Parts: sequence; C-alpha cells; structure tokens
Amino acid sequence: MSAFDMVYASGRLRYLGRTLAATCGRGGVRDDKREGDGATPRGILRIAALMYRPDRIAPPAPWAVPIHPGDLWCDDPAHPLYNQLCRAPLQASHEQMRRADPQYDIVLITDWNWPNAHPGAGSAIFMHQWRKLGAPTAGCIALARPDIHWLATRAVPGTRLIVR
Repeated sequence: MSAFDMVYASGRLRYLGRTLAATCGRGGVRDDKREGDGATPRGILRIAALMYRPDRIAPPAPWAVPIHPGDLWCDDPAHPLYNQLCRAPLQASHEQMRRADPQYDIVLITDWNWPNAHPGAGSAIFMHQWRKLGAPTAGCIALARPDIHWLATRAVPGTRLIVR
C-alpha cells in the first residue's frame, strides 16, 4: 500500500492524510460481486475516468470529461455495451449519467470489470456524491459533495482505491 492510495473501510475513506465519511453498497462489501446485488466489490480498483456536469460545475481536473445529455451507462449483462458509457437511445437496461439530482455532478469511474467486462460481474462502480448522510448506494462509494470534489481535484488516472 502507498500513501497515494485511497482506502475505504467501515464507512471511512482515507486519502492523502485525510479521513472522510463515506458509504458503500446496500449489500455491503463482498468478494463475490454480481450484477444487481447492491454490493461494493472488495479489492483493489483503479480510478479510470473522471466525469462532471459542465452545466453545474467547472471541470474539477484537467482530465475530466463532461457528462452530456444522453450519456448512459449500460448495466445489462446480455448487451454488448455492458459496463460501458454509451449514448441514448439504448433499449438495454442502463443508468442515466446526467441525473436530475446532484449525485453524478462529479463521478470518478473505477476499472471494476472494465474495460473488458465479464457479463454479470457487476457494472458502474463509481465514486460520487451521496444521496444523504449515511445512505447506502447500489454498489458505489459515495461521499459528501465537498469531499467528492476534493477527491476529484487530487486523484489521477490509475489512483488505487482499496476496498476492505
């Protein structure tokens, strides 16, 4: 483990000397992550991409990519675009990346089951703003708005996220 790793355990995320309150999936942290189980996968994930809502915030880092209207994330294990960013229209099951609420104003995308997705092994393991303090996610790691913004300004592609 390095001083530059993010480490999530028991409702806390440690990074660069700070400890931040965070939540994980409603299914807890699991070794056997499956699509739809609501769990956060245990292990070492890497930050692969950073997206943001340009109509709501400035780019949090030079490598951030804007979330556009029609951006979706496919979560259908039977679809060829499973666990990929794609565009509307999409008949397969998916998540809206451009949400009405602020949860995805900043999204750090991990490399969990990406870029070569194994069907059913889980999709869309992101770091994003939480719905409310302590509220679990569908499998992502969520933090308060100031904290996800702080992370996004410091993380770089390849930053390790260790989930214990």
